[in-house]
Amino acid sequence: MIPLSVLDLSTVPEGGSVPQSLADTVALAQHAEKTGYHRFWLAEHHNMTGIASAATSVVIGQVAAATSRIRVGAGGVMLPNHSPLVIAEQFGTLASFFPDRIDLGLGRAPGSDQVTAMALRRNHTSSDRFPEDVVELLGFLGNPVENQPVRAVPGQGTFVPVWILGSSLFGAQLAAHLGLPYAFASHFAPDALEQAISIYRDRFQPGVTDKPHFMLAANVWAAETEAQARRLKTSQQQQFIALRTGTPGRFPYPVDDISSVADPRFVASAEHALSISATGNPEQVGEQLSAIIDRYRPDEMILSSAMHDPAARRESYSIAYESLMANVPA
Repeated sequence: MIPLSVLDLSTVPEGGSVPQSLADTVALAQHAEKTGYHRFWLAEHHNMTGIASAATSVVIGQVAAATSRIRVGAGGVMLPNHSPLVIAEQFGTLASFFPDRIDLGLGRAPGSDQVTAMALRRNHTSSDRFPEDVVELLGFLGNPVENQPVRAVPGQGTFVPVWILGSSLFGAQLAAHLGLPYAFASHFAPDALEQAISIYRDRFQPGVTDKPHFMLAANVWAAETEAQARRLKTSQQQQFIALRTGTPGRFPYPVDDISSVADPRFVASAEHALSISATGNPEQVGEQLSAIIDRYRPDEMILSSAMHDPAARRESYSIAYESLMANVPA
């Protein structure tokens, strides 16, 4: 069976608070470790009242300190928002505290709107330097070279595993060129998935790693019954529609019928964007996740189970893991 991992955004639900959301993230990580998940990744977003993981490296440190085995990392850090040296120092520090447990996924998007990007002191052309910044960051995390004028301390010699993240073909090409592992954001951008996989595998050149290593992201909404799972899913549908219509907020309560709170056109758009997913009872979820693996043949899968109720979210991850294990041939 391929490794299964968790992607968490530290969602702040309606009626909740940031401190409670961060505590729920730690509790989810502990649950994921106990269940058997391989990695627990957090993502950088800014100026979003429904997401509490903006200071991603800080949250990673808290999660790693509260767990003992599971790998913890960024899925990802939006590198155009930062200097490569600062990220190397942050993740070098994390790797020094938690050896062989820290991952660094890198994205090219700002993780924010343009006004917020400016507040981050981000130059509007900084994403154009993404390939050069990745190479510079790799240099800071590797062994220093003679007469190197600037070194990351901590950072140098830690060789924190770096992943390229993407939702288009750009990341696939860059990861293949640099010989890096690659994760595709198919949980919200499925359209280029098959082409990105093909480009990455066909064009891969040994570099940091010797062979291609592809991680696929998928949504999961699992519960004891299909009706419960579909109701829990409506929170993510509402959140996606709110983002697309420019009205983001805290993570919504679930509703019995998504069509009662959203225009059918927006619901259809959300359904398409969230189509790489599994929804239902344990048997249904196991079959759907197995079908995704059979079709795309990822080396790993990372699951996002965004729900309003943190207890239901933990249960969803348990069901997903156990049902997929049950579908593995003996």
